Amino acid sequence: MEVGNPVSVMRSTALLEQHLPKLPLLPCASFVSSTGIRPVIFKHEAQLNTGDDGAVARQFPKITAASWRHVLKADGFNEASQAMRVAVLFSGGPASGGHNVIVGLKHALAGSTLLGVRCGPKGLLAGDFFEITDEQVEHVRNIGGFDLLGTDRTKIKSDEQVATLRKVCLEHKLDAIVVIGGDDSNTNAAVLAEALFNIKPDGTGVQVIGVPKTMDGDVQQDGLLPLPFGFSTATRIYAELVGNILQDTPSSGKYWHFIKLMGRTASHVALEVALQTHPTITFISEEVREQRRSLQSIIDEIADAVLDRASRGMHHGVVVVPEGLLEFIPEVSDLIAEIERVMVADGSYAGLDRHHRREFFISRVQHLLFGQLPHYIQDMLIADRDSHGNLEVSQIPTERLIADMVAARVDGKVKLLPQTHFFGYEGRCGAPTRFDAMLSYNLGLVAGSLVLDGRTGYMAGFTNYDEGGSPVAIPLVGIMGAERRNGKDEFVISKRLVQLDDPAFLYFAQHRDEWKRDDAFASPGPRQFWGPTAYEMPLTVVINHGYGGFFRV
Repeated sequence: MEVGNPVSVMRSTALLEQHLPKLPLLPCASFVSSTGIRPVIFKHEAQLNTGDDGAVARQFPKITAASWRHVLKADGFNEASQAMRVAVLFSGGPASGGHNVIVGLKHALAGSTLLGVRCGPKGLLAGDFFEITDEQVEHVRNIGGFDLLGTDRTKIKSDEQVATLRKVCLEHKLDAIVVIGGDDSNTNAAVLAEALFNIKPDGTGVQVIGVPKTMDGDVQQDGLLPLPFGFSTATRIYAELVGNILQDTPSSGKYWHFIKLMGRTASHVALEVALQTHPTITFISEEVREQRRSLQSIIDEIADAVLDRASRGMHHGVVVVPEGLLEFIPEVSDLIAEIERVMVADGSYAGLDRHHRREFFISRVQHLLFGQLPHYIQDMLIADRDSHGNLEVSQIPTERLIADMVAARVDGKVKLLPQTHFFGYEGRCGAPTRFDAMLSYNLGLVAGSLVLDGRTGYMAGFTNYDEGGSPVAIPLVGIMGAERRNGKDEFVISKRLVQLDDPAFLYFAQHRDEWKRDDAFASPGPRQFWGPTAYEMPLTVVINHGYGGFFRV
């Protein structure tokens, strides 16, 4: 649970934080009139097809009928004058740019009441609201973190929770709710939009709009949302750290660094950082699974590079792996599945200490790999699952496992001096890059415009960055599909993984052998808020979408 300290808008005396709120907000032309920022109305464009033979529509009949899965595009300014009560909340882990979404909402909803929800969905169920003032949004514009509101990971799904929420909405006279979150949070937004569709005595309901955020970069929709907010900032922070380490390696001339980066399901972060910094070796989880690589083959590839570089007097290097790599190695994913079958079949392990729990699973798990893994990895694989039944991958020291196995593989041939790192939380709450500040502010303007336009069950989108940006709205039911969770099919927004035919991946694949053989690293340094490089876009977006290198301001 990540609740933060809501409404802590007083800032330090740091010069950067004093100056960031003074930077321009950069609304796209669709929102700019001669009198200032204006919300827009929308018109229907192309219809999205889930390809599910109507299953999603049967699960969400009301919001499907309201949207007919049509994408919406801006169609002029909204001339209507209406005062609404709109609640906004953060859901899930933080990502840089969240405060600018609220600024955009506040500007689009001028004349309406914008209520902040303290501590995410949990606070929504409790009716823990406060009115967001102009002064508060001015304090947090262009500032990182989620601390204006706080956040948590509660999912509102049960009949009891929905009944509570309906009561809260009616008591507080809410007209709309804006959910700022990732794929799961926007899936929950669809559930809420359906549940609140017509709960008022006059037959109307409470609108629900989603806003896409995730530093993992896996909420994407071709042509409508190249990236969610948060990815640009996180990858620039990680690229600075990795670039610093890459600069260090030939300086000291004796260390191999093994670095794990955020990204459990998708490897967008690792790919982006690799494109920015050119590490010696980077593994992309999706490719590992596609090629059905074994853990040993990964170790052998690194060991061969260590030996080759050492033969040429280079006793240093950097290996980058995504957080979720182990789950993408077929033999490891098979092992995890077997462990979980044992857990379901016999829960008597639950009260055992670490040593006896390990013995319990060794006696029951048939997969040979389990006995070959070091104890610290075994202990993590058999640890209790999280509240959603998931293995806590981020806490598995994959980087240490790989470093130890490579050291054993080259022992007696060269002396390997490994250093290990995990960069995760470092990237979540930094001051947003100018790209993320622009993207998140415009997503807030889109969300506010959708509320005023009477829409529900939509996710805000923004595209055409090299042309100054275009607001769009994506029907949630148009991007959902069935996924097996906890033994049953659930309709969720699918994560977009790295595709092996993506131009960005192909560029990486074309150049990685050069990076492995010689020091071809780049050290991009810290993100810039002023000057010629301030408006750089992530390289994966530039390459995949054929954009120029900079957001056009």
